[in-house]
Amino acid sequence: MANNSSLSHGLLRKIVNDQGITAHVLVIIFLCINLLLIVTFFKKECFHTSARYILFAVMLLSDSFMLIMSDVLLILSFFQYTMQVWLCAIISVVVLLYSKVTPITLTAMTLERYVAICMPLRHAELCSTHNTMHCILIIYGISSIYCIVIFFMFFASASYSFYKQNKVCSVEMFIMHSWQDHVRSAVNQMYSLVMCIIIIISYDKIMKVAKAASGESKKSTQKGLQTVVLHAFQLLLCLIRLWCPFIEAAVFRFDVSSYTNVMYFNYIMFSLAPRCLSSLIYGLRDETFCLALKSYVCFGLTKRNYV
Repeated sequence: MANNSSLSHGLLRKIVNDQGITAHVLVIIFLCINLLLIVTFFKKECFHTSARYILFAVMLLSDSFMLIMSDVLLILSFFQYTMQVWLCAIISVVVLLYSKVTPITLTAMTLERYVAICMPLRHAELCSTHNTMHCILIIYGISSIYCIVIFFMFFASASYSFYKQNKVCSVEMFIMHSWQDHVRSAVNQMYSLVMCIIIIISYDKIMKVAKAASGESKKSTQKGLQTVVLHAFQLLLCLIRLWCPFIEAAVFRFDVSSYTNVMYFNYIMFSLAPRCLSSLIYGLRDETFCLALKSYVCFGLTKRNYV
């Protein structure tokens, strides 16, 4: 991890000059798509009472924030902009929090599909707007555990004078000892294990319902099953991202010249890609949302009844 923070200015310049431009363009495109989806959600009141659309909006906002922050931090690193450690700590707390919000929200959306398909009679009760608001608070509470662990270890190890030093802001800066890195890895693995278990169990239950269903019910169940599979794939990309720092550190030790390519690939595949799949899963596959989206893309010229 320490090797990452010692990346030379020349390598960072290569990233921004040769590959960073593509990343910036992709970030702008994804942000524009997310903004359109967010506007669509807030414009239509029918989405405000559905648990899956509310959770979808939460994930879109989280993804958009992470896209902006990752791009800003990359630019600051390129220009070697320094700030006091205490200010970087505040920024990093928010970044770490939202890095967990998306995968946990995906897990919650999978559970919502499980309730809708396997417990349809209780869906309105369990996934009411009131309960969904509580669910969002739980999502942020669980996401904050990771931040608390990381910064509790940091505050226990760092001296008071360290907070007043000027450094290039990086989350890796708060891992001061190898044991802290091991604890961080253990917490990440715990998150990954729990979310994977929930996804697998939900998929298994929905699969059983799909086999027993028939006619229109079977078609609806199959669509829900496909959504869970897409959630699982998106979650897999998010979980792989947790291992990217270890992969990048290993590559840096053995082949510095390949480090920039590996870091760029990881950033595109495991940071940007998972945060654009949301629009493909709901913005295009969901009929109600897709029709609403089309009406805004066509500036209201397409008058369709989608409520």
